[in-house]
Amino acid sequence: MDFQNRVGGKTGGGGAASAQQEAIDRKERLRKLALETIDIMKDPYFMRNHLGQYECKLCFTIHPNEGNYLAHTQGKRHQQNLAKRAAYDAQQQQKNSILPQPNTSLISKRKNIRIGRPGYRITKQRDPTTDQRSLLIEIDYTEIEEGLQPRHRFMSAYEQKIELPDKNYQYLLFAAEPYETIAFKVPNWEVDRTPGKFHTNWDPIRKTFTLQVFFIERK
Repeated sequence: MDFQNRVGGKTGGGGAASAQQEAIDRKERLRKLALETIDIMKDPYFMRNHLGQYECKLCFTIHPNEGNYLAHTQGKRHQQNLAKRAAYDAQQQQKNSILPQPNTSLISKRKNIRIGRPGYRITKQRDPTTDQRSLLIEIDYTEIEEGLQPRHRFMSAYEQKIELPDKNYQYLLFAAEPYETIAFKVPNWEVDRTPGKFHTNWDPIRKTFTLQVFFIERK
């Protein structure tokens, strides 16, 4: 640590380091050490969100760059949470070892035979009052498995591995056995969750899943 040119210190001598400066220097040393020794892509709690920021899924923190995230992993809070998670996993493993194990020979494996993509229709709309853009998506699942309902979710461009990530877009996924999962590439605008602006419906008679979504466009 360089103590020269510090307030209260003589030239050539070591001035008294404040607690704040020591903490900053310590974080910088930890960041450099982590960058040299840790493979960030193997960290199960590391995630890059759709805004290009870095998240710790264990501590629910957000970081502007990889170095800042790695410095966080060497800190007290992350290490304590790791210890808590390890203790919890050990406890769950112990519970599972006590419970009677099912006879796997009597359980038949589920045959996930895909039958292709479902038919769909997309209608682009605008709200005449607010001028908001919206999408109306209708998907036909005529051969869906009995008792199931289609599922959907939004996925950021950084989660998928098919295309190069583009922060201007996100993906809307639909899944229902035994069909293949399908995805629609939509603008990365905020979804309007106010009543009447986001609507889903599953018609078990027609076996059609409908979703309408309104977006809040960025200015």
